[in-house]
Amino acid sequence: MSYNIVFMGTPEFSVPTLKTINKKFKIQCVFTQPARKSNRGYKLTRTPVHICADKLGIIVKTPEKIIDEYDFLKSLNFDLAIVVAYGQLIPKEILSLSKKGFINIHASLLPKWRGAAPIQRSILNNDKITGISFMKMKEKLDAGPICSSYSINILNNENSKNLTERLSILSSKKVLENIDSIISEQAIFKEQNEKLVSYAKKINKNEGKIDWNNPAEKILFQINALNPKPGAWFSFQNIRFKILSAEIKEISGKVGEVIDDELTISCGKNSIKINTIQKEGKKPQLTKEFLYGNKISKGTLIFNV
Repeated sequence: MSYNIVFMGTPEFSVPTLKTINKKFKIQCVFTQPARKSNRGYKLTRTPVHICADKLGIIVKTPEKIIDEYDFLKSLNFDLAIVVAYGQLIPKEILSLSKKGFINIHASLLPKWRGAAPIQRSILNNDKITGISFMKMKEKLDAGPICSSYSINILNNENSKNLTERLSILSSKKVLENIDSIISEQAIFKEQNEKLVSYAKKINKNEGKIDWNNPAEKILFQINALNPKPGAWFSFQNIRFKILSAEIKEISGKVGEVIDDELTISCGKNSIKINTIQKEGKKPQLTKEFLYGNKISKGTLIFNV
């Protein structure tokens, strides 16, 4: 028997799972966020999921509010909806339309890190383990019962970009077996322990500003968690510099002081050696290349401004 699936997702994180589902099941429609104007210019940019669905020949819907597609969704008479980083809260009227429910694949080990930025928050918090959870959705944010979860170790000095890619692959590898067990009603859903809940609020751009009074370890978590967006940054001579990769050095000087010729900056404890940097309006560079054309010499003080 064939089953009809609706897929909802938006970023690149969702794409491998969409491709995997499409290999086995009929995806009646993909829902994703509307095209937005890019940061530069006025060209509308489709989401990665939209681009992928078009290539696969799947119908795509991009409502500003999912409730506006109630009648269309009802007409599909679909068996199951899979939601992967869609970016909209789904009201109960929509949740009631699927025969087997709406299943959200969330990038944390629920109930830890419910919310918009679980990957970034796990790195900022220096978590050692994270993973994905398959959860039946209800109106309350990421609070539904879980049928399965899968854990992975967070690697030493790993950034959000790399961790996102690894979790995305994990999701794509596990999705088919979970769909099979849910549709066959073999899956067992267990309610989350509300006493263990924590929330991963959306990342604010201001969280990228580096305070050199902090220990180097905390600053490194900040650099890794906010890579690639919005990025951890400092200002020097009224120019913003984004740090893309770095490492800790167990040496120190005055807070904010450049203590060698390799752009190592002293922190509240230990120092941060910058390995990859991006000057405002320029492309990323390895520090060695950057220093050829930018004089931030030993002894310079980078003030918190």
